[in-house]
Formats: sequence, C-alpha cells, structure tokens
Amino acid sequence: MKCAVFRPEKRRGIAEILEHGEQPTYIARGLGRSYGDVAVNPGGGVITTTRLNRMLTFDEMAGVLECEAGVSLAEILEVFVPRGWFLPVTPGTKFVTIGGAIAHDVHGKNHHVDGSFGQHVDQFTLLTPTGSVLVCSPSENAHVFWATIGGAGLTGFILTARIRLLRISSAYIRVDYRQCPNFDAVLSSIRETDNRYKYSVAWVDCIAKGKSLGRSVLMSGDHVDAESLPASHGDALSVPSRLQPGVPFDFPGFALNPLSIGLFNKLFYARHRTREGQIIDYNTYFYPLDAIHHWNRIYGKKGFTQYQATFPLSGVEGMRALLEKVSASGRASFLAVLKRMGPSSPGMLSHPIDGWTLTLDIPISRDLEPFLNDCDEIVVRHGGRLYMAKDAFTRAEVFAAMYPRLKEFQAVKQQLDPNQKLSSRLARRCGIVDGAIEP
Repeated sequence: MKCAVFRPEKRRGIAEILEHGEQPTYIARGLGRSYGDVAVNPGGGVITTTRLNRMLTFDEMAGVLECEAGVSLAEILEVFVPRGWFLPVTPGTKFVTIGGAIAHDVHGKNHHVDGSFGQHVDQFTLLTPTGSVLVCSPSENAHVFWATIGGAGLTGFILTARIRLLRISSAYIRVDYRQCPNFDAVLSSIRETDNRYKYSVAWVDCIAKGKSLGRSVLMSGDHVDAESLPASHGDALSVPSRLQPGVPFDFPGFALNPLSIGLFNKLFYARHRTREGQIIDYNTYFYPLDAIHHWNRIYGKKGFTQYQATFPLSGVEGMRALLEKVSASGRASFLAVLKRMGPSSPGMLSHPIDGWTLTLDIPISRDLEPFLNDCDEIVVRHGGRLYMAKDAFTRAEVFAAMYPRLKEFQAVKQQLDPNQKLSSRLARRCGIVDGAIEP
C-alpha cells in the first residue's frame, strides 16, 4: 500500500500539512506497532509523529507528565523508572507512542484493576482538521475527549497530553506462576485470584485439543517494594541490560507448523511449572517480545495477523468456541493470551468491555479471510468485539454490530471534520467513514 508520508519536526507542521497539503485525506501514525491497516492510508497521506517526542513538564507531587504525542512508552520508562515512576497502563510492547496509546485506549495486564489507558489521561490538546485546537478532558469538551480516546486517530491530531504515572519503589515484579491443565481450570484460577494481584495474564496453548483444550500458564504479579527486594539485585530502580538477539531472516513457511508449534507449547508449559514469588525485572514481565528484534520474522514472509476478541462475562462459551475452532484448524501459533477485563471504557469506540479477552496470532494464508469471517460470527453471536489496533479483516456490518456507539462517534467526527479530512484504510473498510477500500 503506497501512501504519501510526512514527518513534521514541530507541532505547527501538522497544521501546515493539513492546510496546504495536496492529499485528499490524512491519518496519524506513531511507531507502527498496529497489526492491521489502522495507520495506513492508500491514496492519501500519513503523518508520522515520531519527531514530536518532547517531554514538557512533570509534576513530581502529583506524578503528572505532560508530553507531546510522539513520546514513546519506552522513552518514558527510560527516564522515569529510575526516578520511581511507572506507566499506569502498558500494552505488551513499550514501542508505542502516547498518541497511539490514547487513540487505541490501550489496555494491559492490570485492566481488571485499573482500566484502560484513557482513564489515566487528565487532558490533551487536539488539532482538528479545520485548524482549531481544543483542550479536552473529562470535564472540558468531554464528548470530544471520549470520542478521541479509542477513536483511532479519526477526530484530530493529539498534540500534547497529560498522563498520571504510577509511583513505584523498585523496577521489579514478584510473579506467581500456575499451570492450568485446561480452559475451565484457567478461568477458575483467574476468578479465584484476580482480586489478589495488580497484574494477571495467561499464556494459552491454542494447539491443545480435547481434555487439554485451553491448557494455560497463569502469570500473576505485583510490584516489589524496595525493602523486600533481595540485596543481590543492587539498585532497586535499575534493571540489568540484556543482550537483544534478533531473528536475522524470514523463516521458511514449512518451519511454522502444528508439530513445531506443538513442541514449543509443550516445552513452554513444562518450563513454567507452578511456583510462587519469582522476582523478575519489569522488562521481562511486561515486554518479553521487545527483547527479540524482528521476532515477527518467525512467521515467514507472509506474516501473521493478530486476532483479539473480547467477550462480556456471559460470553465464556464464545471464547471456548473460538479456541475450539482455532485448535481444530491447525493454524499454528505460539502466542495466545487470555485476560480478565475490568469495567468498560467510556470511550465511544474503545475496545475494552467488562469480561474476558482472548488474543491469537494467526499466520497469513490464502483461506484466512473466510476463516476469520467465521470467527467474527462467533464473536458477534456472543456479544463480543474485536480490537481495532489489531484488526485487518473485519467487515463494516460486523464492526457496526460490535460497536453500538458508532453513530454517536460519527456525529462527533462530523462536527470536528465536516470535510472528512481524516481517514484510513481501516476506517473505510469498517464503515466508520465513507470511501473506497483499496485491495
């Protein structure tokens, strides 16, 4: 997909591009960690924000950081962990910008306790396509605030944001591991323990079948107090540097198959036996894949899509049906995770709802789209929804069924963007905006 790409050095550069640029539409792009087409715009413009990454102010008493939208979570961690602060919410990669975290209302292992990222944003400034700059918060321009939180960059360009950080006294996490032999066991374990831990996530063996369907390892954790940290760890707020190996080439297609993935999953399950009180640094717990450069090459040249479905509490059987379908298909994946989600986000198009979320990496194949269409039917039938940041195939009618506040969002977008200047391939594909869908 070919797009005209712009990389402004100053915030005013975005307004100049919107006013004088020749592209029919534009969309913001951060560090490009979305799995689908949410930040690409064939036939239009893409404005990258990576040079707009200045940290502006920090209120040490309140723990509130004001920064530009292009600041990455990695940059915040590098600066603030040594000072005793952590992110309030973090996804599974730290290579995400603040603008992207807001636009997709990202969630993490603590959603059941702390909600999604947008609920820790005090305020942001938004440049609308008409050139206006709005100050938005839950009390000022609130309708624009909650349209932008989770709005996939379709309401305007976030210029600056104020976010509340979390005070910590060490950079380490105490983790308890629990082997769960099947799907029912992991659900029971999560229900029994999620009120005891700030962080909780289960790795799922999505190749397992029969009585072992949904075999999992539940990894529950909390921040370690500096006083409880063994002296051997040295400085409580620093973590050891790690070698960062990389995958030097695309794996051949035959390397990823049910046999090889099944072996990996068995080894992973066996290695993570039930044990308590393991102390690991925050990078190891939150960002295991960030330590492997180009890890996506394991999936070969065709790559993969990530399918994340979130179901309400009553939708457990939908998750089971989804796992059964993926397992029966033999579509090899070594990365599948299950999490308990907390209260729904107020964002009009925010993904999180009170319930459960299941995330699957699925290799690209010729028959993938009809397979995912069948998966979509399962999700809709059980009251669930898919995550825009990871979606690549959902159809407009399915998206509308999953997001009941879509028309409310479209009304706010029409107010802010009467000429439909902001668009993306995903926005057109999902029917959020009008326009042709490029192949």
